[in-house]
Amino acid sequence: MTNEGESTITIIAAIVANILIGIVKFIASGISGSAAMASEGIHSIVDSGNGLLILLGIKRSNKKADRDHPFGHGKELYFWTLVVSILIFSVGGGISISHGYDALMEARNGTHVLGDPTISYIIFFVAMVIEGTSLLIAVKHFNRARKEVGMKPMEYIHECKDPSLYTVVLEDLAAEVGLVIALVGTFLGHALGNPYFDGTASVLIGVVLIAVAAILMRESMGLLVGEGMTSKEVRRVEDIVKADPSVAECGRVLTNYFGPYSLLISIDVTFKTTCDLCGVMDSIDRIELAIKEEFPQTTRIFVEAESLSCVRGQRDQIEEMLGDRENN
Repeated sequence: MTNEGESTITIIAAIVANILIGIVKFIASGISGSAAMASEGIHSIVDSGNGLLILLGIKRSNKKADRDHPFGHGKELYFWTLVVSILIFSVGGGISISHGYDALMEARNGTHVLGDPTISYIIFFVAMVIEGTSLLIAVKHFNRARKEVGMKPMEYIHECKDPSLYTVVLEDLAAEVGLVIALVGTFLGHALGNPYFDGTASVLIGVVLIAVAAILMRESMGLLVGEGMTSKEVRRVEDIVKADPSVAECGRVLTNYFGPYSLLISIDVTFKTTCDLCGVMDSIDRIELAIKEEFPQTTRIFVEAESLSCVRGQRDQIEEMLGDRENN
């Protein structure tokens, strides 16, 4: 599991890269008259602002629990990730498409004039190097985290509870793709003397940003609504509970993330009839210790003693829920 410090380093690296690149992109756009380069400048500035919002979310999510928020403020990170996705969709994607559309209309009217592309090519090269460095840092931490749990990239994004890491990866990847699109559009526009390529490149950059925003919206919505452990992890918790010598049956296991590193687990357990009160308390201590050793993100565990018939009924229900989740 990646820690919060690694996520913060990744985000800071992306913010610095985006601010530097955004400035030079706007300068290049003003000199060359490239709509695609202007869209890339907008993209970089939006990404730098998004990084600051994610850092804000991380800081606010670390606030201690209080009377109004007894489970802490961990979900603030999920809220700010949703805000980031909205900004990418509206400001990044929307303005890029609008800017590209205006360029296409100017090309149709014969008023869109492309300037000297030399400065644009220089900026493209510099931007690709800086963005690539930021992307490599983000991907390094991302791959380390996903390989620990043995998941493919998209599977990990869906299951990951720390959106700060994959948000940077998606933003930097979109930036690299956008640079390639802008470079191709600029080159073809000048090589063929056709300004339509420039406007089209700007529109395509907007489409890429909207696609990234859609992924972030879907994942942040799920985290805000309330996601728990994976089916495999839930079954592992059940195995830990059933392995305790004082447990007769493990019933329903309910989990919920209140932040990337704040997991609540509720377990219904039937203890053996030969187990007295002290034995039950000792069993609960062993179960909690074993679960926290394997899942260190766990901050709260509630164990409730139930009758055997109740636990078995609950187990049937939870098995059906897990089966439905795996099928989906």
